Amino acid sequence: MAGLIIKPRSRIFHGHDWVYSSEIKKTFGNPEPGQVVSLKDYKDRSLGSAIYNPQSQIVARRFSRRKQKLDVDFFYKRIKRSIICRELDPSIDVTLSRLVWSESDGLPGLIIDRYEDHIVIQTLTLGMDLRINEITEAIKKLSSPKSIITRNDSPIRAAEGLKMETNIIEGCPPEVIQLEHFNIPFSINLLSGQKTGLYLDQLHNYKLVGELASNKRVLDCFTNQGGFAMSCLLNGAIEATGIDISETAIKSSEANSSKINNNNSKWIKGNVFDLLKSFDSENHKYDMIILDPPSFTKNKKSISDAMRGYKEIHLRSLKLLEPGGILTTFSCSHHVASKIFLDMIRDASNDAKKSLRIIDQYRQRSDHPISLGIPESSYLKGYSFEVVAAW
Repeated sequence: MAGLIIKPRSRIFHGHDWVYSSEIKKTFGNPEPGQVVSLKDYKDRSLGSAIYNPQSQIVARRFSRRKQKLDVDFFYKRIKRSIICRELDPSIDVTLSRLVWSESDGLPGLIIDRYEDHIVIQTLTLGMDLRINEITEAIKKLSSPKSIITRNDSPIRAAEGLKMETNIIEGCPPEVIQLEHFNIPFSINLLSGQKTGLYLDQLHNYKLVGELASNKRVLDCFTNQGGFAMSCLLNGAIEATGIDISETAIKSSEANSSKINNNNSKWIKGNVFDLLKSFDSENHKYDMIILDPPSFTKNKKSISDAMRGYKEIHLRSLKLLEPGGILTTFSCSHHVASKIFLDMIRDASNDAKKSLRIIDQYRQRSDHPISLGIPESSYLKGYSFEVVAAW
C-alpha cells in the first residue's frame, strides 16, 4: 500500500486525525488522489489508514488506526455504529437527525442527515465523493429510504478540488417536507434549504431558548425559518419579531407561524445591521433579543474582521435591552473560540454601559458529536445573558 511518512511532532501524534502538507516527511508508492494510504512515523511504525488528496491543504485524513479498506462492508459497519449511538441518546429524534458527522464518526468528509423517510448526503472530501456508490449501497442495506439526495453545494468542496452539485440518487423526494419538532412547524426543501434542509444542530436550542421568553417581547435576528421566534411564542412570549435578509426565509417563517395559531408574530425582510441601528435611533425596546448569524469567518485570517461585525450587532442589541432583558447569542464558527467570543461580548457590553451575567450556555446537538482530538468538530457555541441593573 502506498503511504506517507509523517514528521515528528506533527499533530497526528497528539490525537488529531489530519495531516497537512508541511507535516509530510516522505511519500512512497505514488498514491493517487482519493486513494487509501498507509500512515507511518519516522521509525516505520504504523499510524493507521487515511484518505489522500494532494490538492487539499489537509493532504491526509485518518479514518482508522489500523490497515483498512473503504468498501461497502466498512461503510455499512461504520454508519450502523453511528446510527446506534443516536438511537441510544434519548435527546435525539433519529427520524430528524444527523446520522453521520464526518470525522467525529470516523468518516472524514461524510455527512448523512435523515428527514423522516428521506436521506440527504454530503461528500465534502475527494475520498468520500469517489465512493458515493458504496455509501449509498450501505445506507440502503441499513434502511429503506424513499429518496436519497446528495447536497454537494457547499463551498468547502472547492478546497478538495470538487465542484458543487445537487443530485437525486434514489427515489423521488417531495418538493417540501412538513414536520414539527417540539411543536415548532418547519417546511423543509431538501434540494435547496439551508445546509441539508434545516439547522439540525440548533433543534434542541430552540426549545431551551424559548423557555426563557414567557411574557417577553422578542426580537429574533437572522431568523431563517423562525425556529427561535416560534418557540418563544409557544412558550408564552407577548410578541416575536423575526428578521432575515432572505425573502425565502421570511416567507417560510410566515407560513410556519400561521400553523401555531398565534397572531403575535411579525416578519421583516431586511439587513439586521441596518435595522438594529434604525431601532436604536427610534428608541425601540425589547425584553429579549436573539442573535444567530451565519458564520462571519471561514478562516483564521478573517477573525479580526468577523469580530468587528459580531461586536457591532451585540452593541446595538444591548442598547435595545433594559435591565432584566435577555440577550441570547450564537457563533457557528470553530475559528471563533469561546474565549474570543466572550471577550467580544464583554467589550460590547462595556461600550453599551450594560452589565451582563450568564444564565445559560448552549452547544451543537449531540447528533453532531465533538471529538476530543479534533477541536474543529466543536463549532457551535451560545450563551444567554441577563442585563443586570447598575450596581
